[in-house]
Amino acid sequence: MQWLLAGLIVAVVGLAVIAGYMLSRRGSRQATPDETLGDARLEAQRILARAEEEARSKAETYRDREDATLEHRRVEIGSQEARIAQREATLEQRAANLAQREEMILARESAAAEAVAQAEAVKEEARGALERIAGFDSKAAKAELLEQVEAEARREAMVLVRDLEVRAREESERRARRILATVIQRLAAEVVSETTVSVVPLESDDMKGRIIGRDGRNIRTFEAVAGVNLIVDDTPEAVSVSTFDPVRREVARRTLEKLVESGRIHPSSIEEAYEKSREEVEQSIRDSGEWALLEVGLTKMHPELVTLLGRLQYRTSYGQNVLNHLVQAAHIAGMLAAELGVDEKEAKRAAFLHDIGKAVSHEVGGSHAIIGAEIARRFGEDPAIVHAIEAHHNEVEPRTLTAVIVQAADAVSAARPGARREALESYVRRLEKLEEIAGAFSGVAKVFALQAGREIRVVVDPSNVDDLQAGDLARKIARKLEENLQYPGQIEVTVIREYRARDYAR
Repeated sequence: MQWLLAGLIVAVVGLAVIAGYMLSRRGSRQATPDETLGDARLEAQRILARAEEEARSKAETYRDREDATLEHRRVEIGSQEARIAQREATLEQRAANLAQREEMILARESAAAEAVAQAEAVKEEARGALERIAGFDSKAAKAELLEQVEAEARREAMVLVRDLEVRAREESERRARRILATVIQRLAAEVVSETTVSVVPLESDDMKGRIIGRDGRNIRTFEAVAGVNLIVDDTPEAVSVSTFDPVRREVARRTLEKLVESGRIHPSSIEEAYEKSREEVEQSIRDSGEWALLEVGLTKMHPELVTLLGRLQYRTSYGQNVLNHLVQAAHIAGMLAAELGVDEKEAKRAAFLHDIGKAVSHEVGGSHAIIGAEIARRFGEDPAIVHAIEAHHNEVEPRTLTAVIVQAADAVSAARPGARREALESYVRRLEKLEEIAGAFSGVAKVFALQAGREIRVVVDPSNVDDLQAGDLARKIARKLEENLQYPGQIEVTVIREYRARDYAR
């Protein structure tokens, strides 16, 4: 079909050439129609013959090329079919091999299951034989083994806890000693011990009769005006002013000194001297508050708070002057805050005001920490300061680092050697309570309170308490003391375990 189409194309081209030739001949000369037609026919025949020959030749060439292409494709298809057949054979072989392997695996699994069943049977038989020989079943043996493992694990845990506690205690004590030593060595404050009795010296014992007055008129007036007890005894050249209120005692002392100095002692002069002394003491209170404020380095405090702080100049806690205690605590808190990287001014202010509740009268009920917090809140102190005041004796759980620093500063100031004193009865009761708490634990043989209650040595029965339990016992006693006692500073608990073997030669 294609070679016929090529022949037709060639014929059309030939006719076009003939037509061109004829036109050119016509332009050159005039020919007769018959000549022209004859020549055209002859030329057309020649061209057609030539075109047919060329078309036939090209068609044969094209046919040969197509036949070669078809033959090549047939050969390729045959090779591909051979390769596919080979692959099919290979896949069939692999499938056969997989089926064979699956059968082998199933056979091995069956054999393994039989072996496991036989092993379980042998194991059960051996277990039964062991149980018969040992005299108890496997459950009891498992329970005993678990108990032993639990005891060993508990013992290892106690060892680990002891080691961790020792390392943590050593590190914490080292850091605490460094900080506290740095703070305490920077503070050199005098220790003041006061009582509830003030002694007024006299020039001679003759002045005692004038103080008493006719029928005791002067002494009764003095006690009624000043609100104190005036003690006139056999002490040479001295009388004593006694009252629990230190401010009233100071006013009465100054009043009596003025009366003795002037020599005029009668009811009207007593009242006049008392008013002057009261004004002087009030001014002294304000001056003391301002002095303390300047000593600590604080500013912008409400005047009423300054007055209350000044009143603490005449109050003591276990013989320690409360205002001096506040100044010391403020300095200590400031240095602790500086060492720990906390706001120094806030810590100093909180420590300086932490005992402000002791300045109010005993008629106000409640803990001095709670009362002091209410006073500070009423006069516009910062909530952080108020919280530190109310939490310094753990009436409220401390939630800030400033509150903890105030507790530490309060304890350090109170625990300084000679800073405070206690009555003998309360001191003895406190030591007895320490020994009673420590002696209540099981395994304790003897308890000794030493170092004025700063240390407790506990001697345990070595047959009931081992070394690990001794460490645990020391920790429990310390926690019990923290829960049941209030004390400044810290109490060292030492548990002593000593084993002695004794026999007699007869």
